Amino acid sequence: MVQGATARLIHWIPLIFVLLWSTGFIGAKYALPFIEPFNLLFIRMLITLGVFAALILIFSSRWPSPRQAVHQMIVGSLVHAAYLGGVFAAIKWQMPAGVASLLVGLQPLLTAVLAWAMFSNRLRPSQWFGLILGLAGVALVLLGGKGFDRFEITVGALVAAMIALIGISVGTLYQKRFGVGVNLLTGSFFQYLATAIWMALLTFLFEEHAVVWDAQLIGALLWLVFGLSVSAILLLMYMIREGEAAKVASYFYLVPPVTALEAWLLFDETLSGLAVAGMLLVVWGVYLVLKPGHQSVIRAG
Repeated sequence: MVQGATARLIHWIPLIFVLLWSTGFIGAKYALPFIEPFNLLFIRMLITLGVFAALILIFSSRWPSPRQAVHQMIVGSLVHAAYLGGVFAAIKWQMPAGVASLLVGLQPLLTAVLAWAMFSNRLRPSQWFGLILGLAGVALVLLGGKGFDRFEITVGALVAAMIALIGISVGTLYQKRFGVGVNLLTGSFFQYLATAIWMALLTFLFEEHAVVWDAQLIGALLWLVFGLSVSAILLLMYMIREGEAAKVASYFYLVPPVTALEAWLLFDETLSGLAVAGMLLVVWGVYLVLKPGHQSVIRAG
């Protein structure tokens, strides 16, 4: 009975992950009017480190070897520092949450290309066609109606989003290749330790540390820590560890539509008709690349 319930719960993990992951863009949108992006992430990482330290003590988790710890810090620099830093900076610089989620939602496409280049994984013609469709869709979103009605997308915001996209794509491959055998809790601790170091450097070098401790900021910060940094990331690392990396990438294509719906409900971010067509092209393109039968795309060495 217990095993059956556990199996059903595991079956729902991808959907729970997508729902949690999509709210990260919304949390950033709520928090960033009151604080600078790197300072927010620095505070978030410090709280998250405290939470993971407590969990490690409670569960007596095994610490990784020095070599494994270094690998986890590299993963943290990519999956958290580059990804989160890029997304939060892009949203702070007025990129709509829906557009930001769409751009980083191209992660499955980029991961497929990187896996092909690094590990000689072959792509079928339909998958190459999917890559082209995905890129065309992004072009429609960014160029058609300036992405979102009433919004301009700056070069800085676009560059930040691209850094986030590259970070999450390379980091997923790196974790699959070098994260084998690492405890989820202690591995995540070192990932967040690296992220905290990066965010400390960025905030103290480039920001003024002005914070308005509004209830909205506090609520968003708590959700970003417990809903995203703890819950969503542990689910992500679990899926990668259990051999689900190929499927993990495909789940990301669900994030942009979910985020766009959330942004529409909460912030009245309206997509133009051309942008909607672009989003549909992206979803179709990612589906062609990652549809069943291509499970080797993220399997490293």
